[in-house]
Amino acid sequence: MSPAPQPTWNLANVLTVARVLLVPVFVWAMLAEGGDSVGYRLLAAGVFAVAAVTDRIDGWYARRTGQVTDFGKLLDPIADKLLIGAALVVLSALGELPWWVTVVILVRELGITVMRFFLLRYVVLPASRGGKLKTVLQSVAIGLYVLPLSAMPPAVEVLAGVVLAAALVVTVVTGLDYVRTAVRIRRAAPVPPGI
Repeated sequence: MSPAPQPTWNLANVLTVARVLLVPVFVWAMLAEGGDSVGYRLLAAGVFAVAAVTDRIDGWYARRTGQVTDFGKLLDPIADKLLIGAALVVLSALGELPWWVTVVILVRELGITVMRFFLLRYVVLPASRGGKLKTVLQSVAIGLYVLPLSAMPPAVEVLAGVVLAAALVVTVVTGLDYVRTAVRIRRAAPVPPGI
């Protein structure tokens, strides 16, 4: 007997929706007063931190309480991409992060998301340990860059650069690993009838 379907509106999914709704608040705080206000940048950093923490909590809570839903599985990665993507684009638009960094990360994120979509007919490709590490490193690096670095001790900017470099390496390596796994899955899959 299969488990009863979970209601769409449970605490885990409410947290995920709240994360999506925090994205425009974050963007507004980042761009307020031309991105130069220490107060607004600290607000943006706080909003980003809350959104990043709820990303950890909603999935953990859903699994722990048996409230995993298809809606949550669909919306959770979208919420992640919206938050990270918005932060990267805004930081690059403000001239605080090179555009190539934003492009590398977003191409990897969108490419792997599209690849996962096409693999659904064969298997659900779960996040690897490396993929989870990538998410943590990206979140920490972006969170540091969101801070008003000009008002922070120089060590904070150095730390932000080091963590971002690590995030970029793990982003690229795990992206290539996902592609290798996808090719292996596709080759092992039976050929559909009629082909």
